Amino acid sequence: MAGTLPRRSFLKATLAAGTTVATLGPSTAVHGILSSTGRRVREEKLRVAVIGVRNRGAANLAGVSGEQIVALCDVDSNHLQQAGDEFPEAKRYRDYRELIDADLDLDCVVVSTPDHNHAPASAMALRRGKHVYCEKPLAHTIDEVRTLGQLSLEPGRATQMGTQIHAGDNYRRVVELIRSGAIGDVTSAHAWVGKTWSDGRLTPGATPPPQLDWNLWLGPRPEVGYIQGVHPANWRKYWAYGTGTLGDMGCHYMDLLQWALELGAPTAVRAEGPPVHEVGAPSWCHATWAFPERGSMPPCTIEWWDGGRRPEILSTLKRSDGSPVRWGDGHLFVGTEGMLLSDYGRYVLFPEEKFADFSPPPAWLPRSRGHHAEFLHAARTGAPTLCNFPYAAQLTETVLLGTVAYRAGRPLTWDGATGRTNDPAANAMLSEAAREGWVL
Repeated sequence: MAGTLPRRSFLKATLAAGTTVATLGPSTAVHGILSSTGRRVREEKLRVAVIGVRNRGAANLAGVSGEQIVALCDVDSNHLQQAGDEFPEAKRYRDYRELIDADLDLDCVVVSTPDHNHAPASAMALRRGKHVYCEKPLAHTIDEVRTLGQLSLEPGRATQMGTQIHAGDNYRRVVELIRSGAIGDVTSAHAWVGKTWSDGRLTPGATPPPQLDWNLWLGPRPEVGYIQGVHPANWRKYWAYGTGTLGDMGCHYMDLLQWALELGAPTAVRAEGPPVHEVGAPSWCHATWAFPERGSMPPCTIEWWDGGRRPEILSTLKRSDGSPVRWGDGHLFVGTEGMLLSDYGRYVLFPEEKFADFSPPPAWLPRSRGHHAEFLHAARTGAPTLCNFPYAAQLTETVLLGTVAYRAGRPLTWDGATGRTNDPAANAMLSEAAREGWVL
């Protein structure tokens, strides 16, 4: 049974298996002086640019709105106008390359574009020494993920991926219970969502809405005519721009599994679903990853279910009064001494009668100041964030491996050291060519 993790070991453990924190220099509040990296460390408001300002972008803009919003960028002029009305002093851009190239003395860049533009925008900002907050998944391909993870290790870069639920107290409590050995050694775990982003079919040639710069929306992807309905959200259904339901929601739900079980790189992955379509993501997917022994933790398997599919073991769970368990999206940890069922805001230990007199371990994980606040605090002081890009890179890599295995149509072995599978066709999906002017 795994022992309780001491507080002082928390950061090391959560970033195990190659997910180290970028060194940001001394953690100190400095009044207008330069850090060892030459970057200004501010107590006054940070100078922030936000790329993508509606939907998730609007939420992220609100999350950093207490700072000085210096620049806004969106390929949709209506969206840009709405955000600009709220922040009239901010400069407005349609092309994020022009924004990042401009002499704006930025501290932070927030990236909330569709998946296929995450890496080009984030990499450009990191190379210019900016702190970067990027929505999940971290990037569109595994090679892009690895590039961002490496760039973020340069001194002076605070980073955070937008897995906002990571800041919640319930996730922390589940991690504390699993790490304390409350249900023994965990040998398998599941995550599932009923949501589906599926069946996208390319229908290029429509007339784009007048407010949308379609060429800039495409960014690094090949030039095609406008696809009716793809903007502002349905791009998630298309492999060229999104990553389906697994890519969208996996970074939220599998985050807890990676955190609690200290998962590093898997060794194998397989996935099933409807017949593979070259263009559109599937209506459901079931993926399984194998992970090796990790310190005191035994080998384990992780399973993902979406589109209404759920693990069969859920049907065996009964409440203490014998009634069936009613649960929406969630996670299930299966241990040698019991099971833990959870979601974003609650958890239950099973069998309930066994844990009726259970005394939970004391809370030891630091409570978060808030997901955006963590990032802004790190930008000011050099303190670590918990969803920093190295941690997020490992999580996103695992998630995207599931989409690759599904599209490859066969089980794959994975070499985390080289970042390659045992299958040439699958390896071809780990990167994608970029149009001229958009190279990572």
